[in-house]
Amino acid sequence: MSKFSGKVAVVTGGSRDIGRAISIKLAKEGAKVVVNYNSSEAGAYDTVNQIKAFGGEAIAVKADISKLSDIKNLKAKTVETFGNKVDILVNNAGGLFARKTLQEFDEEFYNLVMDVNFKATVFVMQAFEPLMGQGSSIINLSSQASRDGGGGGSSLYGSSKGAVTTFTRAMAKELGPKGIRVNAVCPGLIGTKFHDDFTKDEIRVKVAAGTPLRREGKAEEVADLVSYLASDEASFITGNNLDINGGLAFS
Repeated sequence: MSKFSGKVAVVTGGSRDIGRAISIKLAKEGAKVVVNYNSSEAGAYDTVNQIKAFGGEAIAVKADISKLSDIKNLKAKTVETFGNKVDILVNNAGGLFARKTLQEFDEEFYNLVMDVNFKATVFVMQAFEPLMGQGSSIINLSSQASRDGGGGGSSLYGSSKGAVTTFTRAMAKELGPKGIRVNAVCPGLIGTKFHDDFTKDEIRVKVAAGTPLRREGKAEEVADLVSYLASDEASFITGNNLDINGGLAFS
């Protein structure tokens, strides 16, 4: 029997990159997966189709999780399809959107970054926590930027992920008595569209060369860590923010 057989997982931002890799990994381990997306409909259905191709179960649900009304719809679609119990919640959706210095911020940009990266994590957890019980697991996607401030022009992104890191620790204490574990993973340089869009090639080469393992990470490697944290193998691990950066930075 697969380790997540009979379990339901919700993955926000599951249409590409790390979110897709997580969705596929959990499905291969037997979970029924809700693949959330906002704008990347084709990507979300590609993720679902890849899961169905090996006999897994998955649905794609559109929801802008920076909006509470959309989170409510995501929850409703999950319950309608897979019942009123969720075992694994992965708060993966997030974004940098643009590299801006302090003097380039405006209120709209501030709200965009904080809402997608932190507000969404808070209120998705609030919505799904009542469906979760003993032995369930929440994994948030933070970032190496949460601990070192990030690269140039990513201070708001790093700060929003720092809020995720702190909230993870707080929720581990609050939800632990209910048997719900809460952890976060903090990826460093992972070879994804995120860095294709926002990190110059020469910077990526330099960072990879300065990493003890001398390479970028892979989305699938992050998915492996998330799968472990979601499993019974990690049953006494909670409140942790685990680095996955090839040794570039240590806790």
